[in-house]
Amino acid sequence: MPAFDLPLAELERHRPEPAEPPDFDAFWRATLDGAASGDPLVSVREVATGLRLTRTWDVAFRGFAGDPVRAWYSRPAAIPTAEPLPAVVEYAGYGRGRGLPHTRLTWVNAGYAHLLMDNRGQGDQYGCGGDTPDPHASAPGGPGPAVRGLLAPHTYHYRRLVTDAVRAVAAVRALPGADAARTAAVGNSQGGGLALAVAGLVPDLAAVLVTAPFLCGIRRALDLTDASPYGEIAAYLSVHRGAEQAACRTLSYVEGISFARRAHAPAHFGVGLRDTVCPPSGAYAAFNRYAELSGADPRKEIRAYPFNGHEGGDAVHVRRQLDWLHAEWGTAPGPVSPRPA
Repeated sequence: MPAFDLPLAELERHRPEPAEPPDFDAFWRATLDGAASGDPLVSVREVATGLRLTRTWDVAFRGFAGDPVRAWYSRPAAIPTAEPLPAVVEYAGYGRGRGLPHTRLTWVNAGYAHLLMDNRGQGDQYGCGGDTPDPHASAPGGPGPAVRGLLAPHTYHYRRLVTDAVRAVAAVRALPGADAARTAAVGNSQGGGLALAVAGLVPDLAAVLVTAPFLCGIRRALDLTDASPYGEIAAYLSVHRGAEQAACRTLSYVEGISFARRAHAPAHFGVGLRDTVCPPSGAYAAFNRYAELSGADPRKEIRAYPFNGHEGGDAVHVRRQLDWLHAEWGTAPGPVSPRPA
């Protein structure tokens, strides 16, 4: 796919004003307050994985409406749980669930406590499945998560999923061996959009690492791409021809640029400039407006990959994320192998 979005020089200046609803903050305050009561943890059970160097627990925590949300919590086996480790909360991509506990080992192998959140009502499109149903997915909308309950903010799937993502931070902070003061949110694609939402809704988050984020610059993305998940929204509106205004109002409550404006934490972004799934102008808009309303002045960095699509920098970018977070928190292991240029 050739480059199709704005040239890099324009992306670096791209700062569209989001069409924020006037009650954006009140909406999310009420939503999160409704999910914040009680112990965040429902159950924690260590599981056998066949791995000798990693310990893993099957966790259930209270998400939206108190619903149990599943997650894998892992730590390096050689480090006693009495020793708190910086924690990374990771969010999976669109259509994925948490899969199996041995499939996501990068962050735990880097020496962090790692929580991988399941996506409620997802997990059937990629990977090895999920274990968290969505008991509230009965509002009008199409079969895909991007359009479930799309006609009203209170019934939209992403209201529930974003709430789960915020509660996952509370959950990891309640788990043994996690350093609550050093908690990062990490994700790619849909996971990147969730991590960015968490950055805007959790004021004491310590770091955020976002790659190819979904739900950023939503209106522009709907005009640029037919690829899923945006294509699912467009397909729904092609059938429900009078629903555009209601849908756009709903989407304005989950716009990543709005969350980015409210963030406080140091941030690392990654983007492929030929990404037709999550167009790069959305990531740049969120990056360029990052923290502008929070009163913070956090360190932030964005890495662009001019000839890559939705895969972005792939493993090269992951190594850059590791280097960045190690530097941010002073957690670099030794000896260190050469980093990518």
